[in-house]
Amino acid sequence: MTPGMTTRTLGPYFAFETDGPEPGWRTLGALFADVPWTARRVADVADVLGTEDLRVAASIWQLGMAARLWSPVVGALVAEGVLLDLDPGRVWWRPVASGPLPLRIPAPTVRAGTSTADVADVMTGLLDPLAALTGRVARLAPGLLRGNAASALAGAVRTVSAARPDLAPAAHDLGRRLLGHGTLRGTGTFADGSFRRRSCCLYYRVPGGGTCGDCPLTGRPVTRA
Repeated sequence: MTPGMTTRTLGPYFAFETDGPEPGWRTLGALFADVPWTARRVADVADVLGTEDLRVAASIWQLGMAARLWSPVVGALVAEGVLLDLDPGRVWWRPVASGPLPLRIPAPTVRAGTSTADVADVMTGLLDPLAALTGRVARLAPGLLRGNAASALAGAVRTVSAARPDLAPAAHDLGRRLLGHGTLRGTGTFADGSFRRRSCCLYYRVPGGGTCGDCPLTGRPVTRA
């Protein structure tokens, strides 16, 4: 079986295609270097959210992108016990107006190891360039960007647990280990699948917005899961 293909049953954020690239598809490496395209995309997100604050839109965009990158890796680890060996130059995407970013990973391969350090190494190669790109579009605190990455990981863990309760113990263990490792250490508290972050993604600044389920702010209605 092709590595990671059972992850598509966990939800759209976990799915990816294995076909080769076609016209209109670009590598993640090209995306991470494309500040003008990202700035336009963040502006589109701002329009959808109804805000003129590009910092808010950039934060929400980065959080969604981090969730898209974490999900296939988390799904393959928990459901199949394999670590997808992803490289920005070998993962392809194409722009869409809304919804999860379509991903293609032609001939996906797996790492020999699946330790916490191995997983962190793979994801650092994706999340660090994403954070750097976001920071070039809008000035956001590094702690906020790390918190978004942690929130995206916790969200992937929750989604796996909800879709496959039999995998919940393994998913929670993975989340606990990763959220206590490297740059994600200290971004929040994780217990029994529940995550409370120490930074805020700024969604509460959206007109009519409230707080998220893992937000450290209190006294506001929760409007974004």
